[in-house]
Amino acid sequence: MPQLLRRIIINTNYEHKPSHYGQPLFQSHPHLLRPNELTPGIPSEEYERRRKELMDSLPSNSVVVLIAAPVKYMSGSMCYKYRQGSDFWYLTGFEEPDSAVVLEKNASSRGYRMTLFSNGKDSAKEKWDGPRTGFDDALNVFKADDALTIKAFPAQLRSMISLYSNVYIDLPQSPRKNARSTKSLLRYLSPPVNPRSEYETVVESLSSSRRKPLAPLIAQLRAFKSVCEQQVMRTAADISGRSHAKTMRFTRPGISESALAAHFEYLCSLSGSQRLAYVPVVASGPNALIIHYTSNNQVVRDGEMILMDAGCEYNGYASDITRTYPANGSFTPPQKELYSAVLSAQKALVGLCTEAEGLSLHDLHRKSCDLLRQELTQVLYPHFLSHPIGIDLHESSYSDRGELYVVLVVLSSLDLEFTIHARLKAGMVITVEPGIYVPPTAQFPKHFHNIGIRIEDEVLVGEKHPVVLSVSAPKEIADIEGACQGLLGLEPI
Repeated sequence: MPQLLRRIIINTNYEHKPSHYGQPLFQSHPHLLRPNELTPGIPSEEYERRRKELMDSLPSNSVVVLIAAPVKYMSGSMCYKYRQGSDFWYLTGFEEPDSAVVLEKNASSRGYRMTLFSNGKDSAKEKWDGPRTGFDDALNVFKADDALTIKAFPAQLRSMISLYSNVYIDLPQSPRKNARSTKSLLRYLSPPVNPRSEYETVVESLSSSRRKPLAPLIAQLRAFKSVCEQQVMRTAADISGRSHAKTMRFTRPGISESALAAHFEYLCSLSGSQRLAYVPVVASGPNALIIHYTSNNQVVRDGEMILMDAGCEYNGYASDITRTYPANGSFTPPQKELYSAVLSAQKALVGLCTEAEGLSLHDLHRKSCDLLRQELTQVLYPHFLSHPIGIDLHESSYSDRGELYVVLVVLSSLDLEFTIHARLKAGMVITVEPGIYVPPTAQFPKHFHNIGIRIEDEVLVGEKHPVVLSVSAPKEIADIEGACQGLLGLEPI
């Protein structure tokens, strides 16, 4: 090998292991990112646009504060695979824990000043936990104006927020709603809760007139997916859709539900997915009547159908697909009749997912009840039809399913109303998932007893035409039977 070429290979970051950064970047992972991308599929300029759009929407004399998601522990000191907080990641692309960002609105051409707090380089810790991004790279790669150690964050936060009249900030959510007092028996059955952080103390010291909720404002930005986001979500849906099809081929009577769940996850990982977006539902036979059946611990029997609700997360975006198919590869006449009814309704509802139709999610749900026969829906169709999807599986709890949702934001002496029009708009991505679940009771025909069917697609709302992102997952009867029987040329692996 020529000496010059040898030096180039040795000196390039492309061949450097371990990486110099705390997350994949083009410099270290050119097989995952393009030169202009900060995270896979999303260019650095898009993160800049998101921050500027947020800061431009705020009144003068405003500051935004966000902290990274905490590390979560499965047992003792054994942690789960880390996932960054969705809003923090949406604005920064920074994937390390123990981080925070402060955006100060100003009169510069950029419109704000960005300070990123993190651990920085620490050779002793990196020997155990892997590389971390240095402060210089926080400036050069993540486009911060200043990069400081996270240890300085509480003091810096106290100093910064004292300068502003409007502080947009959210306290970390409690992991349990309606948690009882620490005097509860639970305190003796689990590790003690950590003392309140200095961050929380600083935030709670703010007067209510200065402290503003941040999450609803970011939710408005996240509701509309950019072209880059749409492409990433299409890839996530393609990975999940193909995995559904191949799992159909893999299925046979006598196999366990857990084996099907494992096979689906394996296929998604093999295609580049970082994790599943949620615990999958693999419900065989009567188990399909349980909407959130996640035990997945029984054996599939001949003649049963399998309801599989499963999707992967890919490059920060979730997918969510449900298919129902026969374990032995062929629908029985009752199964086919009921499946055809749900499929017909689902396809009609997907066709309504356009801005031109002027419908809200609530309107769509009402139409789904009409299509599935209103008088039976309370028993046979107990769940809502749709939810927004994106970085989170259930995107933003601040988007409304009704006609209008109003977020009141107090700005000094004025009340400013941010109105979220819940009517579907082009660029939104939602699920459409009608279902029928027939209990074994005398009021329903016996040949339909214990059949549960749900068909769920991800749909990109268009101005006049919807786009089904999850098109790779078979849902027509002929395609499902073809996938199960190997007639589509699919192999289980």
